[in-house]
Amino acid sequence: METPQSPDRGPAPRPAPHTASPTALLTVPPPATGPAPSAADRFLAGRTALVTGAASGIGRACAQALAAAGAHVHVVDKTADAAEELAEEIGGTAWVADLSVPEAVDTLPDDADVLVNNAGLQHVAPVHAFPPDRFALIQRVMVEAPFRILRRTLPGMYERGWGRVVNISSVHGLRASPYKSAYVTAKHALEGLSKVVALEAAEHGVTSNCVCPGYVRTPLVENQIADQARAHGISEEEVVERVMLERSAIKRLIEPEDVAEAVLWLCGPRTSHITGTSIAMDGGWTAN
Repeated sequence: METPQSPDRGPAPRPAPHTASPTALLTVPPPATGPAPSAADRFLAGRTALVTGAASGIGRACAQALAAAGAHVHVVDKTADAAEELAEEIGGTAWVADLSVPEAVDTLPDDADVLVNNAGLQHVAPVHAFPPDRFALIQRVMVEAPFRILRRTLPGMYERGWGRVVNISSVHGLRASPYKSAYVTAKHALEGLSKVVALEAAEHGVTSNCVCPGYVRTPLVENQIADQARAHGISEEEVVERVMLERSAIKRLIEPEDVAEAVLWLCGPRTSHITGTSIAMDGGWTAN
């Protein structure tokens, strides 16, 4: 289930520019370009990172940000072509694995100094109609797989006396929504796992935190926008504002790169006392 590539520890290229959605509420200007990263920017040089669900969306942005900061990144995804393309782009190593299969999870590398548990999936249905096999699948990918990866990587972090665990949770790790029982359950479980690791790992120089975004501009979310627009007979802009961002004070989607910057900051040199916490990036959702 794995297809590693030869690692290249040379300087990583800058992330590819963002391609904006054509709809008005979804459109943002491309990020500004700047000078090449300095030595201070590459504060993860010599470190190894592992990112799950890294071939697209939040995971891809995290892999690019960590590589730009100097880390060698294990790009873990079940989509082989996309994982290998990204690994080549950032000088990382691709690992093709279905995280719903425990045996595949247990073949992933255990040498990560930085672990980003990001992989996830969604299914929407009322509890009484929710398929049990789908519920179990979501727990395997979003709870059991992070546990198994942590079980393998924490001993190395402890031995080296340094490590950063960042779990990509969600506003749904802090709040519930109807029809998302499996996802909400999994994100709440991930929050609990993160806190336990924070308590156990503190004496070893390892931190564990969650980043909890609201709706992020990812392929999964943009597909949901289109589906809901067709289903309800309304525009995509109305889906974003009236459905997805109804409880958010800031009425626009979060960019994957913004989530990646929060992840990168938690791996930085001034965050060693930040552990066991959850950073909400929800546009004010949880302020209500």
